[in-house]
Amino acid sequence: MDELDAYSLTVSTVAEAVTPHVASLRIARGRETGTGSGVLFSSDGLLLTNAHVVGKGRHGTAEFSDGRETAFDVVGVDPLSDLAVLRADSAVSGTAVLGDADQLVVGQLVVAVGHPLGLAASVTAGVVSALGRSLPTSTGRATRVIEDVIQTDAALNPGNSGGALANGRGEVVGINTAVAGTGLGLAVPVNSTTRRIIDTLLAEGRVRRGYLGLVGAPAPVPTEIAEHYQRRKGLRLAEVVPGSPAALAGLRRGDLVLSVGRQPVQDAQGIQRMLFAESIGTSLPVTVLRNGAMVDVVAIPAELTGH
Repeated sequence: MDELDAYSLTVSTVAEAVTPHVASLRIARGRETGTGSGVLFSSDGLLLTNAHVVGKGRHGTAEFSDGRETAFDVVGVDPLSDLAVLRADSAVSGTAVLGDADQLVVGQLVVAVGHPLGLAASVTAGVVSALGRSLPTSTGRATRVIEDVIQTDAALNPGNSGGALANGRGEVVGINTAVAGTGLGLAVPVNSTTRRIIDTLLAEGRVRRGYLGLVGAPAPVPTEIAEHYQRRKGLRLAEVVPGSPAALAGLRRGDLVLSVGRQPVQDAQGIQRMLFAESIGTSLPVTVLRNGAMVDVVAIPAELTGH
């Protein structure tokens, strides 16, 4: 009973700290209105949400749990990370605290706050189920891969997208992005890469991103290889998007990626950090372990286009 009380106290404390800074969003998309959630993270009215929540919309309205309502403009959208930055027209007071998802561990308590199904703010809790996941998504004919997502069993429903995933200290460590199945939710991590994306969106309105088209998860390197090459973990490819730069380079499902750009890779984030504007159209050497043999290929990242 004491453990349950401690758990309940943590969840309720986090909910009290985070909920006031999570808004319900209504976004004008031509003749349609999109809905979702957004997290207020800056005293000058900046909100963080999902790119797929914004779509091609440029304006909308944010409503907070205390009844405050403000119009906002879309500052910028980055489809590859599924992140978008908005700017509210009205002055705001109090903001969410952004944390560092790189400090998360599997099994850690997390709390999701959002506006599911268009309802008032709701709170669910769970644990970090896995880290470093990749999420393939399609919009029309375009296929993209959202890298390094957090997997959680905190219940998420339509409308939670763009809402906050917070740790036990009330710091926002993720932006809820998708419901992948029963008992399975995904969130974009808030970390140094996210902050770089935010800064670029504020400065330029978009992020020029290279992409390879890989879907994978961290996996151990066989002992003999680990000892010889000093690589304990790599990225096991679960899928290579057809027609993508990775596929054209000859990478295959089941390959264990050890290095990209001659830098050791242990997870999807290690690759994502290399795929900003300067990587587009340049040769990127990739070393993988395939059927017990080391294989070197050269991939040329393409620029992500479309939503």
